[in-house]
Amino acid sequence: MNNSVRSTARLMVAGLRALIALTLVCGVIYPLVVTGIAQAAFHDKANGSEIKADGKSVGSERLGQTYVLDKKDKDGNPLPDPKFFQPRPSAAGPNTENTQYHLLVSGASNLAADSKVLLTSVQQRRADVAAFNGVSPAAVPVDALTASASGVDPDISPEYARLQADRVAKANHLDAEKVRKLVEDHVDGRVLGFMGEERVNVLKLNIALRELAKA
Repeated sequence: MNNSVRSTARLMVAGLRALIALTLVCGVIYPLVVTGIAQAAFHDKANGSEIKADGKSVGSERLGQTYVLDKKDKDGNPLPDPKFFQPRPSAAGPNTENTQYHLLVSGASNLAADSKVLLTSVQQRRADVAAFNGVSPAAVPVDALTASASGVDPDISPEYARLQADRVAKANHLDAEKVRKLVEDHVDGRVLGFMGEERVNVLKLNIALRELAKA
């Protein structure tokens, strides 16, 4: 009986030592090392790719956001602000694509390519984007019609940004040519020259737009 008790005690002590050691290694040392490396080598990304304007944090380079009016449509969704470049649609919300960029709910609609709901939604978006920007429905690019997988895509295609330029210039009483140039200045090329597509970060573009409007 005494041998059994001693064996059990030794096992409990060994288990406690293992628990303490693993807690220190995995719960303290490892997080500190990883955090230190991230802060030293990737400081900006490790802190959320924060973007500041006028000394204030206005968002993240990696997360899209809305640019809407206080007014709402008949379904209770906020209307897009014509003074700003608009992001692509988002399915990451509890309501419709106009209730978009809820950061607590990230994801896609998961609708199949042959979904009638998706087809109806795309057709409505095409009509809305065309009317909002005063262009032909045929001119609306695909990223203005489809939501991203994350629902918080911070970028749009150069084509979609160019399509919005005249509307933004008119709403802000700016020279259209200057706004078009602003768009071209904010086109980011493919990663390493061959991966992905050209893109425009909407937040960065709208910050530059505000600076242009102040000038």
